[in-house]
Amino acid sequence: MLRWLLRSLWVVLGLLLVLLLVIWGLLRGSLPQLDGELALPGLSAPVSIQRDALGVLTVEAANETDMARALGYVHAQERFFEMDLMRRSAAGELSELFGAKALPLDKRMRVHRLRAHTQQNLGAALGDKRGVIEAYRDGVNAGLAALPVRPWPYLLLRQQPRAWELEDSVLTGLAMYADLQDPTNTRELAMARIRSVVPPALYALLAHDGSNWDAPLFGEPRGDAVLPDAATLDLRNAGTAPALTPPPASQAVPLSPAARERDVGGSPSATGSFPGSNNFAVAGALTADGRAIIADDMHLGLRAPNIWFRARLRYADPTAPEGKVDVSGFTLPGLPAVIVGSNTRVAWAFTNSYIDTADFTTLPANTPLRTFNESIAVAGARPELLLVRESDWGPVLRDEPDGQLLALRWVGQQAGAVRLDFADMAKAADLDSAFAIADRSGIPAQNLLVADRSGRIAWRLIGARPARDPACHADAAMQANCAPWPIRTNQAPALVDPPDHRLWTANGRVLDGAALAEAGDGGYDFGARAKQIRDGLFDRESFKESDLLAIQLDDRAVLMERWWKLLRQTVEHSDDPALKRLEAASRQWQGRASADSVSYRMARGFRGILMDNMEGALLAPAKEQLGERYIPPKLAQFEGVLWPLLSERPPHLLPPPYESWDALLADSARQLEKDLAGQGPDLAQRSWGERNTAAICHPVSAALPSLFKRWLCMPAQPLAGDDNMPRVVGPKFGASERMVVSPGHEADGIVHMPGGQSGHPLSPFWGAGHDDWVEGRPTPFLPGKPAHSLSLSPR
Repeated sequence: MLRWLLRSLWVVLGLLLVLLLVIWGLLRGSLPQLDGELALPGLSAPVSIQRDALGVLTVEAANETDMARALGYVHAQERFFEMDLMRRSAAGELSELFGAKALPLDKRMRVHRLRAHTQQNLGAALGDKRGVIEAYRDGVNAGLAALPVRPWPYLLLRQQPRAWELEDSVLTGLAMYADLQDPTNTRELAMARIRSVVPPALYALLAHDGSNWDAPLFGEPRGDAVLPDAATLDLRNAGTAPALTPPPASQAVPLSPAARERDVGGSPSATGSFPGSNNFAVAGALTADGRAIIADDMHLGLRAPNIWFRARLRYADPTAPEGKVDVSGFTLPGLPAVIVGSNTRVAWAFTNSYIDTADFTTLPANTPLRTFNESIAVAGARPELLLVRESDWGPVLRDEPDGQLLALRWVGQQAGAVRLDFADMAKAADLDSAFAIADRSGIPAQNLLVADRSGRIAWRLIGARPARDPACHADAAMQANCAPWPIRTNQAPALVDPPDHRLWTANGRVLDGAALAEAGDGGYDFGARAKQIRDGLFDRESFKESDLLAIQLDDRAVLMERWWKLLRQTVEHSDDPALKRLEAASRQWQGRASADSVSYRMARGFRGILMDNMEGALLAPAKEQLGERYIPPKLAQFEGVLWPLLSERPPHLLPPPYESWDALLADSARQLEKDLAGQGPDLAQRSWGERNTAAICHPVSAALPSLFKRWLCMPAQPLAGDDNMPRVVGPKFGASERMVVSPGHEADGIVHMPGGQSGHPLSPFWGAGHDDWVEGRPTPFLPGKPAHSLSLSPR
């Protein structure tokens, strides 16, 4: 029996070994060929493909079309699954891969019918780039077909990849619209409903649109809110407003998963990650040799591999200066273009603008509508049918209790929202020609910063914007009786050659006056981050690339210092055992969101709990009156309301049941102590890095057991930085790239990118360069010495 058991064990082990070898072989079968020679049909001349030690690509081609074909080939071999996710997320087709759990995401997007609209308006999107996009499509499909085994995620999902189509590159651009804007316009609707049921003075507090932390390019800071007097708004008087009763700490509603991920005690508005970015520039007047320098870090959800793919693209073009293009930077797999980068004459960078890009209108119940039965394919189940009702204004998203319909018009739905003319930035000769390209570029509305080789810098809005009728824009939330607006990309506000030789944006309000009224407010971010960048720029009179990187990596807790002081005032000299424990653990203030800082985490948590309590209190009347129609709003500027409340402590604005503002502060501190103690008895061990730990993983890792998940994730490292400072970073959110570059001086440029170039965990480029991003170590902007060389030749 023992011999039989031993033989059986050896057989089982042998079978397991064979299985592992088969799995290993299948996984390696989807790795791209890095060296040698390959035929790529359709090329007009040979193309050179080189990769450095990090996998950064250099393409040498005879023309733009050959470059696009070769880039498509490489994109597909390194990133086809991620490209597939981009097009599917925009079109509402994720359930075909992931099953019914993706249906809510698909329904949210399918109501816009973006694939159908893209097919109808493909000519407008492609313009004179059709030949380039056709070559890119053919290169993608050739690269996919050349892999001996389909990309490994499809093996795991038991799916087959679908060929790339022309419209898929447009859908890739539309996926960025959906990521950077709100396709459901929820914030605007939430605030419109709140305004309809609360006193004007209360709504004015909730809708206050700035603070003392504002740092716009035009106009002055809004300043903190001016608090209403007791005759205008009295929260203690039930006859004036409904009683506001936030729960005591012992009955506090548990934090949402998003808030828990970022930190204990943070309110959704303070901790909910949303797309943003930093960009800033200095003109040649502030550098030793007259060079302009531009810095950019785009904040997005983080994953492995990264959303961007680094490349240097070099090819002949008779319309480019000196007849050639040499552009380096970050490409987006799915598109044959550098999205941000430098072409030796011009460098450019983006941040999300957060202008108002969508409007609801109310329609009578009997409005004639076009109806479409959209079939959503679902892996492992029958297709799901979604009835889409479409008006001339846009799709109907909601039915109101009175029978009226709410239809949404969003720039992402419109013809020309994506126009691939932006790829011509690769051959912009100077600031003026870059602006001319921006005039015809269909991208999500962004803050564009441009620097050119002569030392000039400029800012302008770029991308698709509503061309509203001013007479109809008085009520931005409900555009009743207005004609459907078109979109435009030209005639955008700009600031050229600023007299202070500095520019900065960080998703906050940039404009003022008539220009702001036209652009609207799509949910501008709180201004602390922009202010800290601006102040960093004015702290010096001379700059080099490393100085701009230092601003990008600035994790000083400028905002949070006053919250730490308020926490100390609350817990010092208290006899409450919980507050005494907080007092002992929070004595040392490092002044940074460093991974080892305990006091930063406590100050942040204290602020977040107070935001939760006061936001909940001020929103309680709306929630009570609206019932199921209540939508929680995102109050990004609430710091400018909360701080005056806590500083002035007016008795008539103290929410019941608290008897004093001191009681509110002490109760919030006790809640913080309880939350932190629940994670371990020693509060001195509750560091910021314990909570802010990287969780940057491949999209399919969620489907795997924990034992295998680590192979598809970057290391779980404690991270320095946070959201209200230049160094924006969270467990799954933060700087998807960092770039500092001067056009004409690219060899001095600096780059960081998390997650690595390759989407394959067996690739030498999986996670390559990620640790430099974590540690903030400067790495070269240009590709390094070639480590692999591949020659593509026409058949």
